[in-house]
Amino acid sequence: MPSLFSPFDLRSVSFKNRIAVSPMSQYRAKEGVANDWHLVHLGRFAMGGAGLVYAEATAVTRDGRRTPGDLGLWDDDQIAPLKPIADFITREGAVPGIQLSHAGRKASERRPWHGETPLDDEDATQRDEAGWPTMAPSPLPYAEGWPTPREMTEADIEDIIAAFGAAARRVQAAGFKMIEVYAAHGFLVHQFLSPITNQRSDHWGGSAQNRARFAVEIAREIRRNWPEDYPLAFRLSASDWVDGGLTVEDTVDIAKALKAGGVDMIDCSSGGIGGKDRPQRMTIEHGFQVPFASQVRSGADMPTMAVGFLWDPKVCDAVIQQGDADMIAVARELLDDPNWPLRSAAALGADQNHALWPVEAGWWLMKRNRLLSKLGLR
Repeated sequence: MPSLFSPFDLRSVSFKNRIAVSPMSQYRAKEGVANDWHLVHLGRFAMGGAGLVYAEATAVTRDGRRTPGDLGLWDDDQIAPLKPIADFITREGAVPGIQLSHAGRKASERRPWHGETPLDDEDATQRDEAGWPTMAPSPLPYAEGWPTPREMTEADIEDIIAAFGAAARRVQAAGFKMIEVYAAHGFLVHQFLSPITNQRSDHWGGSAQNRARFAVEIAREIRRNWPEDYPLAFRLSASDWVDGGLTVEDTVDIAKALKAGGVDMIDCSSGGIGGKDRPQRMTIEHGFQVPFASQVRSGADMPTMAVGFLWDPKVCDAVIQQGDADMIAVARELLDDPNWPLRSAAALGADQNHALWPVEAGWWLMKRNRLLSKLGLR
């Protein structure tokens, strides 16, 4: 059995393989409520053979949404539309997970295809999507042309920590079995972690320990509201890729603190703190973030997930086999081919005659193969 298709356990949750569907925002929700689009979008990945299917970044407060189309779990009424999604993913043999988020200074943004810029009067007039005030650890705008966020008060910070805990209770009620906190790519938790965006002088800023306090307190609050048997992960930007920003050595220390706070896995991404432009030092190539997952895994002595430009089954299998990470997160490749896990199983010799496919599809494909063989066409 290839390592990529070996089972893996976190707490009492078992994954049939090491393939996770990375959270991919669809911007199709209205007032945070899921709909049929999300059911079909996420359901096809469970049918395609992934071991873990993450729902997209889901805001813990209304003002924590990145765009008006983001999912949310700030209200009990948002639970019921998510439940059929989690139930379907579970029935198809995958673990349903969800990513909880708060956008901080990156909130009140247009959808990517509308320009990925702050919402303005045009959005309010043409799409009935008015912007809203933003807040952050320090009053620093995300990029040129963006509004300056309000510096968060002690009460704001405590409210957001509590909101993550309340959202975790709703995640359980909706039937999901894994939570990932979005603490990467310039979102609010990352804004507290990075010295680039956190210039506070109180006990929420300054030293590395103080900057990590917000993330750790969120982890602890989720743990108080989340079953002991279910895993909790954090997605971190392991490097800011800019001078004066977070390094992978910093991330190892953050991971250790999160582990002590009840976190079970670190999903290792990078970048996103210094505006929309890619940092010059960031060289993108196949599996370019795998070394981060490896360093955090060994340095913090905890499971990690590797993500970013991973689409070759042999490379992904080697990452797991060599102990660089415990799971692989795949995103855009799955949008192109939702059956990538099943095709990868065949490519690695873990599946013959479509035995791993849902029987409703596998039966037809096996029949086609027999006919093609008989006709000498395969």
